[in-house]
Amino acid sequence: MRLDLFLKLSRLCPRRTVAQKLCDAGIVLLNGRPAKSAHDVKAGDEIIIRKANKEVVARVLNVPTSHNVSRRDANSLIEIVSKTELDPEIGV
Repeated sequence: MRLDLFLKLSRLCPRRTVAQKLCDAGIVLLNGRPAKSAHDVKAGDEIIIRKANKEVVARVLNVPTSHNVSRRDANSLIEIVSKTELDPEIGV
Protein backbone atom coordinates (compact mmCIF):
# COMPACT_ATOMS: atom_id res chain seq x y z
CA MET A 1 0.00 0.00 0.00
CA ARG A 2 1.20 3.52 -0.81
CA LEU A 3 2.62 5.58 2.06
CA ASP A 4 0.27 8.54 1.53
CA LEU A 5 -2.79 6.30 1.54
CA PHE A 6 -1.58 4.47 4.64
CA LEU A 7 -1.03 7.76 6.50
CA LYS A 8 -4.62 8.74 5.72
CA LEU A 9 -6.13 5.37 6.67
CA SER A 10 -4.16 5.18 9.92
CA ARG A 11 -5.31 8.71 10.83
CA LEU A 12 -1.74 10.03 11.07
CA CYS A 13 -2.75 12.60 8.43
CA PRO A 14 -6.25 14.00 7.92
CA ARG A 15 -6.22 13.75 4.11
CA ARG A 16 -4.20 12.03 1.42
CA THR A 17 -3.20 15.36 -0.16
CA VAL A 18 -1.77 16.50 3.18
CA ALA A 19 0.21 13.25 3.40
CA GLN A 20 1.54 13.80 -0.15
CA LYS A 21 2.65 17.35 0.69
CA LEU A 22 4.40 16.18 3.86
CA CYS A 23 6.23 13.48 1.90
CA ASP A 24 7.23 15.93 -0.85
CA ALA A 25 8.61 18.32 1.80
CA GLY A 26 10.76 15.56 3.32
CA ILE A 27 8.90 15.65 6.64
CA VAL A 28 7.95 11.95 6.56
CA LEU A 29 10.70 9.39 7.11
CA LEU A 30 10.21 5.68 6.46
CA ASN A 31 12.74 3.50 8.30
CA GLY A 32 14.96 6.53 8.87
CA ARG A 33 15.02 7.78 5.27
CA PRO A 34 12.93 10.44 3.54
CA ALA A 35 10.15 8.70 1.65
CA LYS A 36 8.08 9.64 -1.35
CA SER A 37 4.31 9.32 -1.16
CA ALA A 38 4.26 6.32 -3.55
CA HIS A 39 6.63 4.23 -1.43
CA ASP A 40 5.22 0.85 -0.33
CA VAL A 41 4.50 0.33 3.36
CA LYS A 42 4.94 -3.08 4.99
CA ALA A 43 4.25 -4.40 8.48
CA GLY A 44 7.20 -3.66 10.76
CA ASP A 45 8.14 -0.37 9.05
CA GLU A 46 8.78 2.69 11.20
CA ILE A 47 7.25 6.02 10.17
CA ILE A 48 8.55 9.30 11.57
CA ILE A 49 6.66 12.54 10.99
CA ARG A 50 8.62 15.67 11.96
CA LYS A 51 6.69 18.91 12.08
CA ALA A 52 7.91 22.27 13.36
CA ASN A 53 7.12 21.62 17.01
CA LYS A 54 6.64 17.85 17.36
CA GLU A 55 7.82 14.47 16.18
CA VAL A 56 5.67 11.35 16.02
CA VAL A 57 7.24 7.89 15.67
CA ALA A 58 4.86 5.07 14.72
CA ARG A 59 5.41 1.39 13.91
CA VAL A 60 3.26 -0.27 11.25
CA LEU A 61 1.48 -3.30 12.72
CA ASN A 62 -0.91 -4.16 9.88
CA VAL A 63 -1.46 -3.01 6.33
CA PRO A 64 -5.15 -2.96 5.37
CA THR A 65 -6.32 -4.83 2.32
CA SER A 66 -9.09 -2.37 1.48
CA HIS A 67 -9.18 1.41 1.09
CA ASN A 68 -11.92 1.80 3.70
CA VAL A 69 -10.92 1.51 7.35
CA SER A 70 -13.16 2.39 10.29
CA ARG A 71 -11.88 4.65 13.06
CA ARG A 72 -11.89 1.71 15.46
CA ASP A 73 -9.83 -0.45 13.09
CA ALA A 74 -7.40 2.40 12.33
CA ASN A 75 -5.96 2.05 15.83
CA SER A 76 -4.91 -1.53 15.04
CA LEU A 77 -2.83 -0.43 12.02
CA ILE A 78 -0.13 1.42 13.97
CA GLU A 79 1.57 1.55 17.35
CA ILE A 80 2.69 5.00 18.48
CA VAL A 81 6.26 4.50 19.72
CA SER A 82 6.81 8.09 20.86
CA LYS A 83 5.51 11.63 20.64
CA THR A 84 8.08 14.32 21.30
CA GLU A 85 7.64 18.06 21.61
CA LEU A 86 10.57 19.76 19.87
CA ASP A 87 12.12 23.05 20.91
CA PRO A 88 11.54 25.50 18.01
CA GLU A 89 14.60 27.55 18.98
CA ILE A 90 16.95 24.65 18.35
CA GLY A 91 15.52 23.96 14.90
CA VAL A 92 15.56 20.20 15.28
